[in-house]
Amino acid sequence: MSFDDYLIAKKIDAQRFRQAEPTLYTEWAVLFELVHPDSFTVQKKFLLNALRRQYLLGSEGRMTY
Repeated sequence: MSFDDYLIAKKIDAQRFRQAEPTLYTEWAVLFELVHPDSFTVQKKFLLNALRRQYLLGSEGRMTY
């Protein structure tokens, strides 16, 4: 699983995250390649939740009913 695939699974827009915070994205991508995805999730759980709120996948242009 690639880091971008992982972010998509977590409902985070990887492209927006990469463009807005390239240093953090690169740091996390390197760490993700070194550890198991479950370990990465445990290490970054609360940060991932905040990131999801900021870069929610599909949040741009979504129609609300």
